Amino acid sequence: MLTPRQELVLRKVVEGYLAAGQPVGSKALATAADVEWGPSTIRNELAMLEEHGLLAHPHTSAGRIPTDAGYRYFVDRLLPDAPVARDEGPGLDLTLARREVDEAMRVTTETLSQVTNLLAIVSAPPIETATIRHVEVLVLQPQVLMVVVITSTGGVTKRMFTFDAPVDAGLADWGAAYLNERLAGLGLGARLLHQRLADPSLGVSEQRFLDAIAPAFTELSETAGDSLYVDGAARLVREYRFGDLAQLNDVMEMLERRVSLLNVLSAALAQRDVYVRIGRENEAPALRSLALVAASYGLPRRSLGTVSVIGPLRMDYARAISSVRAAASELSRFVEDVYEA
Repeated sequence: MLTPRQELVLRKVVEGYLAAGQPVGSKALATAADVEWGPSTIRNELAMLEEHGLLAHPHTSAGRIPTDAGYRYFVDRLLPDAPVARDEGPGLDLTLARREVDEAMRVTTETLSQVTNLLAIVSAPPIETATIRHVEVLVLQPQVLMVVVITSTGGVTKRMFTFDAPVDAGLADWGAAYLNERLAGLGLGARLLHQRLADPSLGVSEQRFLDAIAPAFTELSETAGDSLYVDGAARLVREYRFGDLAQLNDVMEMLERRVSLLNVLSAALAQRDVYVRIGRENEAPALRSLALVAASYGLPRRSLGTVSVIGPLRMDYARAISSVRAAASELSRFVEDVYEA
């Protein structure tokens, strides 16, 4: 635990470095209106904070900069819990994207990146959490069918099937009616879905027809992975000057590899509030010189995905945390309305 004076000095150093990107010295700190001590006293406190591992001294004649531990102390104990000012950027209102979850994810990612000027990532709810809302079986050509599946989250999937012989239009109409009656309301990951497609009471031609188009439903849940929406990669590269090209390549590779990012973000799913990892606290090597701020969203008793931003250690933590928290809260309200619809 630091003394109140040490906490004030640490806060001033972090805020000064976040604002200017330059080491903060004792003379600059002594000119602050709320600092009552002279440069010699401040130098002593800076030395103590450096001994605690919260500040670093990059040059013999320069001031101090925060370490990873210094940022952590600032975020955990000194950061004011203030909302983002309205005039600092666009809001996080998703009212224009109420039609479907995919659009809400995209809008949230783009807006969050604009608000924070950081890389924003949103993971969509797993497809198996959705239910089938409506099915269409359309005859495009005598031997070509398209099966359209609309889910409870507003997602639309289309699959084409080619048959060896022309398909009777009446059989296609029957298939659409039967599938809507039998599958509507079932989860895409439910075992009952497979059972409903294998009905012993059906005739041979009807069962063969269902067997032929069954992959439109069974393979939908088996092959679809979690979707990630990413925006602001250019901002990350522009704002954070990578001194090591290998490190930049690691970050870009992680953005391209969905599984790696999902593993990083999965830790936030179990957190009740915002999840922050700074520098070496990140397990992923590509993120060990960056900071991650994430929060989960979803239903009252189940997390469905995460909202996050990634940026340099010298980020505006107050804005990042409040923006991520607001976006997660708004998405939770949105998906709750959609899943209850």
